[in-house]
Amino acid sequence: MNLIRPFRGLRPRPDTAADVAAPPYDVLNSAEARVRATGRPHSFLHVSKAEIDLAPDIDPHDPSVYAKAATNLSALIDGGILRRDERPSYYAYRLDTGTRSQTGFVVSASLRAYVDQRIRRHEFTRPDKETDRVRQIEALGAQTGPVMLAYPAAPEADRILADVTSVPPETAVVADGGVKHSIWPVADPELIDRITRAFDAMNALYIADGHHRSAAAARVAQSRREARGQAPAGDHWEGFLAVAFPHHELRILDYNRLVADLNGLSEDQFIARLRERFDVVPSQGEFRPTQRGEFGLYLPGRWLKLRLHAARIPSDDPIGRLDVSLLSDQVLAPILGIVDLRRDARVDFVGGIRGLTELERRVAGGMAAAFALHPTSMEDLMSVADRGDVMPPKSTWFEPKLEDGLVSLLLDD
Repeated sequence: MNLIRPFRGLRPRPDTAADVAAPPYDVLNSAEARVRATGRPHSFLHVSKAEIDLAPDIDPHDPSVYAKAATNLSALIDGGILRRDERPSYYAYRLDTGTRSQTGFVVSASLRAYVDQRIRRHEFTRPDKETDRVRQIEALGAQTGPVMLAYPAAPEADRILADVTSVPPETAVVADGGVKHSIWPVADPELIDRITRAFDAMNALYIADGHHRSAAAARVAQSRREARGQAPAGDHWEGFLAVAFPHHELRILDYNRLVADLNGLSEDQFIARLRERFDVVPSQGEFRPTQRGEFGLYLPGRWLKLRLHAARIPSDDPIGRLDVSLLSDQVLAPILGIVDLRRDARVDFVGGIRGLTELERRVAGGMAAAFALHPTSMEDLMSVADRGDVMPPKSTWFEPKLEDGLVSLLLDD
């Protein structure tokens, strides 16, 4: 079983790519997507967020939304905006922010390897979100939102990427935040074979971002196997659309927490409880943690630096030593009574891309306190995944994000 396979990508023409490329479906809400797509009939938001073309009050999970997405995708294909490559290919994909870049391969990743946990996960998924993606994939007959994967040290794969990207890209788009997205198709059979063999030599791949998309693809494949019998090895629905990057190039930002109240405590009482577990000192201005066990606490009008007592940081527990776990185990649960991060409405989350000023803004808007966290490392993520464990909710925020629409995977020939 090959870990990855090439495929005939569905892609925009180079001259239409800037019109097509769109943020991931789960980055914008419906209202934001409607604004972004105004005057842009070829935007992939008409596929990934098709409710924007229906009544403003429609449920995004209404069957008509998935049907409209399929109609819009067909229109892009029929109009020649999107074209399917003639030969199976891999694609080099580079994201460049101007100060750093990451380059990986667009692939069809094996769903059998996913089920066998050779492609490893680190998060639980929600059935309702999986079902939404299942319905989207089945309506489109395509996977259009790529999963972000990480691969461990692999010099041969890195050498191939360097060679492939030594020439100008076929497609280049500047998207949100000035991030440049570049694509190089790789259709040469000998080079394809080298890439496939380089990945087959890897022990595992790791899902960085896109757990619901990969889980949905697995459900679609299982459904098709049951309906059609044992799948031939070449069926495209036996893989999921992914971009695999060297793990050392991926960037995880902090994923910060906000709480709506202090569980009946005054600010002074709350700080007194914290001193039982932390060194607590005032900070001149916002405080961004620089190491494990360090936290920034923002209360109305002031920042504090928290340093967890070393004896409270477990040395042999890859989940318990994560900063997201330390905050939950030492503050949210025992002091604030917040135990279930998935369901407790008293806690909210802010991705690090919004900066610490967003925490100040939210507290000024009525939240009781905000916690700035040190980012989870890729090494921690891989360690947890290797054990078959999962991280707490909202542990990782990867940036920059992949764009939708630049390469899609059709399930049928």
